[in-house]
Amino acid sequence: MNCQVYCLEENTSSTLCESDTKTARDASGIVATENKKDAKEVIVGINYGGGSSINDHGNGDVHETKDQQQYANVDSSFLHSVLNMSGILIGLGQLSTPYAVQNGGWASAFLLIGFGIVCAYTSHLLAECLKNNVKLRNYPDIAEYTFGKKGRLIASIFMYMEIFMSLVSFTISLHDNLGQVFLGVKPLDLSWINTAQALTVIAIIIALPTVWLRDLSKISFLSTAGILMSLVIFVTVGCTAAFGGIKANQSIPVLQLRNIPAVSGLYIFSFASHVLFPDIYKSMKDPSQFTKVSIASFGLVTIFYTALGFMGAKLFGSGVSSQITLSMPRHLIITKIALWAVVLTPLTKYAFELVPVASVVERKLPSSMSVKMKMFIRGTVGSLLLIFVLILALTVPYFENVLGLTGSLVSISVSIIYPCAFYIKIFRPRLSKIALAFNVVLIIFGLVLGIMGTVSSSKSLVQNLGKQW
Repeated sequence: MNCQVYCLEENTSSTLCESDTKTARDASGIVATENKKDAKEVIVGINYGGGSSINDHGNGDVHETKDQQQYANVDSSFLHSVLNMSGILIGLGQLSTPYAVQNGGWASAFLLIGFGIVCAYTSHLLAECLKNNVKLRNYPDIAEYTFGKKGRLIASIFMYMEIFMSLVSFTISLHDNLGQVFLGVKPLDLSWINTAQALTVIAIIIALPTVWLRDLSKISFLSTAGILMSLVIFVTVGCTAAFGGIKANQSIPVLQLRNIPAVSGLYIFSFASHVLFPDIYKSMKDPSQFTKVSIASFGLVTIFYTALGFMGAKLFGSGVSSQITLSMPRHLIITKIALWAVVLTPLTKYAFELVPVASVVERKLPSSMSVKMKMFIRGTVGSLLLIFVLILALTVPYFENVLGLTGSLVSISVSIIYPCAFYIKIFRPRLSKIALAFNVVLIIFGLVLGIMGTVSSSKSLVQNLGKQW
């Protein structure tokens, strides 16, 4: 999940409470066109924690806040929206797709394509839910509108789990690729830490100051950098195939059925960004075109992932690593570029990804507390979370297992199961039997695949940890 671009906000002099909501939405990043002469460029994104509250009767009465009124100032074109959604979707999944294609077999690519189609459909369902009640602003709002406060709580828990597990995956990737970037460095003569681990600790220390910032517009360049890094990785793999002197003639199995549960988690993670789609919908000049935006974006990204998956699998065959960059020839300059792109990507994301959690903590603090003290506590919590992520990543350094577990345990629920459940709950009286049956089948499909994938990834993770210890 890659969640950073730009937006415009008319008033940048927010109060502390308003700033909470603004910064909590930094994780998505929405591109918008200028619609006010005095608009100033800032970073905004999704409101994970709220900013609105729906009453217990489920009638959708939302208590308006100034945060919600900001959407009136957003005017995103069709092209901007496609770029936003595509940029959000392209993330860690691109590193593991070749590994997934090789281990699942070339026929498993139909599962990848199928997930792309299903996730485009479920994004359409979210838009229908938003259209049904114009006061709904974000994913938790939809959850509360359909299933009450418990629904909102469960949806929020899953969103934060996805953020946390994604950060762990990013840090594992950082560790693995840093070790290759500095492959020639003299190994540390220490029994309790190796060179790659030490380099990862240094990288996290470098990133720590960014989590203390409240005004993320000061590091807005990191948003663009994160997206550019994703494009660099794709281009370098393509250059390896074209000019690297490696023949793309490795064999890919037809289908390895036993690996499908684990592979499905890797595939679904690549399309898991549904918590951010309400922001794109609300930012559009013509929200009625959201479905077309979804079709275009998921179509482009599915082609992107499928091409990269087959390209990597044909280049490296059974020797392909869980991260494609780790399989590329070390002597090539394009490999070094790719490795650095993967290393820099997590450093561009930590501050943005931790904002929702830190902002929730800050909102829970007493209003009488000084701004400086709130900032200190916020920064401390963000730093402690990042350090915990680091410790977990170094303790469980198995990228494909953690990524697959994230996809199966969390992403499939947020991207398939919940949107279908929301849609059925809201539109049940108006649904045809075929439409109802189709959505129920998708929920069952998601549940079965999610459970199987979670069990498979957990089992592999436990086995790897057993070997390590």
